Amino acid sequence: MRALTHALDSGRMHHAYLFTGTRGVGKTTIARIFAKSLNCERGESADPCGECAVCTAVDAGRFVDLLEIDAASNTGVDDVREVIENAQYAPARGRFKVYLIDEVHMLSKPAFNALLKTLEEPPPHVKFLLATTDPQKLPVTVLSRCLKFNLKRLLPEQITGQMRRILTTEGIVFEDAALGEIARAADGSMRDGLSLLDQAIAYGGGTLKADEVRAMLGSVARDQVLGVLEALAAGDGARLMQEAERIASFAPDFGGVLDDLAATLHRLQLIQLIPGQRPAEDMAEAAALAALAERMAAEDVQLYYQIATTGRRDLPLAPDPRIGFEMSLLRMLAFRPAVETAEPPAPSPARSAATPAASTPPRPATPMPGSPPVQAIGVAEPAPATHTPGALPDWETLIERAALRGPQGQLARHAVLHGREGQTLILKLKPIHMHLAVEPMVSQLAERLGQALGEAIRLRFVADETVGHTPAARAANAREAAQAAAEQAIEEDPLVQTLKREFGARVLPGSIRPLDA
Repeated sequence: MRALTHALDSGRMHHAYLFTGTRGVGKTTIARIFAKSLNCERGESADPCGECAVCTAVDAGRFVDLLEIDAASNTGVDDVREVIENAQYAPARGRFKVYLIDEVHMLSKPAFNALLKTLEEPPPHVKFLLATTDPQKLPVTVLSRCLKFNLKRLLPEQITGQMRRILTTEGIVFEDAALGEIARAADGSMRDGLSLLDQAIAYGGGTLKADEVRAMLGSVARDQVLGVLEALAAGDGARLMQEAERIASFAPDFGGVLDDLAATLHRLQLIQLIPGQRPAEDMAEAAALAALAERMAAEDVQLYYQIATTGRRDLPLAPDPRIGFEMSLLRMLAFRPAVETAEPPAPSPARSAATPAASTPPRPATPMPGSPPVQAIGVAEPAPATHTPGALPDWETLIERAALRGPQGQLARHAVLHGREGQTLILKLKPIHMHLAVEPMVSQLAERLGQALGEAIRLRFVADETVGHTPAARAANAREAAQAAAEQAIEEDPLVQTLKREFGARVLPGSIRPLDA
């Protein structure tokens, strides 16, 4: 609104203004205030007095020189022609005759054509204030003749603050959590928020309680959404269905529940990837989110978010909203990456010696440096007692033993253990990865590694452009080798060659994946 304020204070006024934005963000309200500013008896100003006869008449809706036209019900050229004919007459009381046309995009094409000439060269005493929720439907010729102001959606905090002021003035008892639920349901619209507030006051018998507001809106409590994520983090299908049953008992809007689930996953991802983010205002909820962020991998959170948003989109296609909701949860559980054990089952020596050809080869594990293949199982999970305090540990073995995941795992796998000074491990990182080595990530990583070593340690990261052969680099090389081997196997497959030769088939790039990818 800075442009409007400066224009009013300097007296450099345009003849046509267009206010756009979603419903209930104050388009017509601002237009009425603007009309008061233009005609206030104390002079043109961005701060009308609100006390003179003109200001009170505008507030009461009876100012003769402010003509409000609802374009949704007056769409024809005859309605616009009446405006054009009356525009030539001087204002009866104020300095300007102001035409406020609401939902202007509803005018017909002939009506726009009839209005165009007057918009282009209006009389000096006429101002047009246009409001619309859909500016894309306005002709370009009309848009080019207006100063456009796009009103943003209101933030939940802004809606909550206004409702808190109203309720305090009215002396109505309320819970802050109830206002938060209404503000989120308002979706950026103050008008919708106030309508829901009136409905909630009536529903609660004159008071506002969070559980009653959720029942009215068909939403669920945050702890129920956290319960779903706890079950997913544990991989517990029975508990997941119990949480779904508990949510369904409130007969909620399942689309809204999936929206809440996606929003919570967004906060989880911020905690994991952006250090120092405050996940929630409520301390208990913040602690629960922080604990979940430690237990869930960043990739899993991304997967769950994608499934939640896709499930929300496909919910109308489900046989029943509850079925669609439960299938989204089951899809998260089914697609959840399996947790690989560091110690694969060892084959019987006798069986291996007797029938080597019949035995199924185990899934390849990450080789431990300096260890022969037959000893890989013993090295994968060394007992804490085997580590000599003060000695330099094997870095990859230590990472596997600490079972690091998420941002901590990324930081550790991009580093190389350079040396040790007392209780301090010196790690080298490429400068491009130094942004990962920030607090509290470094302290949390040191604590996890210290638990795996059985002694308290500190970590010091040093930037070094020459760092190579990190665990992450070796894993990437292994994946590239597996991908190359898979592509070669497909290209050399006799059936594939026959299809290519007989039918002109071709292998699509990027369609081949190793079996263990």
